[in-house]
Amino acid sequence: MYDKTRTALAGVVGSALLALAPLCIAAQEYPSKPVKVVAPYAAGGAIDIVARTLAQPLGQALGQPFVVDNKTGAAGNLGVDAVAKAPPDGYTLTVALSSNLMINQFLYTKLPYQPEKDLKLVAKVAEAPLVLTVTSGINVGSLADLRKYVQSHKGKMSYGSWGVGTISHLSASRLNDLLGGDMAHVAYRGESPMINDLVAGNIQLSFVTGAQAPQFIAAGRLKPIAVTGPVRLATLPDVPTLAEAGVDDVLLRAVGWVGVAAPAGTPAPVVDRLASELDKALRKSDVQKRIRDLGWTPSFQGPADIAATYQREAPIWKQVVRESGAKLD
Repeated sequence: MYDKTRTALAGVVGSALLALAPLCIAAQEYPSKPVKVVAPYAAGGAIDIVARTLAQPLGQALGQPFVVDNKTGAAGNLGVDAVAKAPPDGYTLTVALSSNLMINQFLYTKLPYQPEKDLKLVAKVAEAPLVLTVTSGINVGSLADLRKYVQSHKGKMSYGSWGVGTISHLSASRLNDLLGGDMAHVAYRGESPMINDLVAGNIQLSFVTGAQAPQFIAAGRLKPIAVTGPVRLATLPDVPTLAEAGVDDVLLRAVGWVGVAAPAGTPAPVVDRLASELDKALRKSDVQKRIRDLGWTPSFQGPADIAATYQREAPIWKQVVRESGAKLD
């Protein structure tokens, strides 16, 4: 009886090892050919720069080129959709924003992919906090000042964003609710025209990216109030977080992030190897500098941690999108 049991157990273990063998071999041999990295935004933009910055050390470490392919359209959704529908073999990846990887499923009525079902998050590589700024023409220097100002000008102020449903819109919409300002939303086609109107005083406040805000603040054309996220920006160390300034809100403690994703079903050993090499790449000083120069913060999370971040943040953004009333086709 003992011998039969042992024989049966050995058979089960042997079958399990045989089943795992292809995955182990795949991970050892990966990559055996060039890897395509889809950047779903235009060449020269921030996402493109991050993709190319990471592709170089990945290629050096893994012995195959990581080739960046700019596949633009539909606010980044087109490129991410191409990755979602690619073979799940580790040879097609994307570097994309959390809007594409998480938030847009709540915003778009016809998003062609389901992030949680169709994609596997490999890693978070950067965070993208925003700076709450006001036009220099109003007498506001702190969040307490801003609260008083918006309440005394109720229904007479407006805030800008670089598009309906963008993080700039959703964050400002949430702040508007918290301050009770009854402010109007003005959506622009991009951050530059939004900033131009903010500087001119045609709108009174906006969230601005960490890449753009410092130069306008240094020139005295905008006044910083606070930053989103849990920590201050290295480029604006004297500007408090919104929580420090008195608005400790779960959404405004969150920040946009940049993630690397693969098609769902990509073998776990391949995902883990990619994540390990991304972690090493993000420890390099030149990589960190290039990301910081974009106004972003290098920040690594592996597959398990970024999955937990997704599960924690997705319901928050879903609620905010619903409350804002934002919808896109």
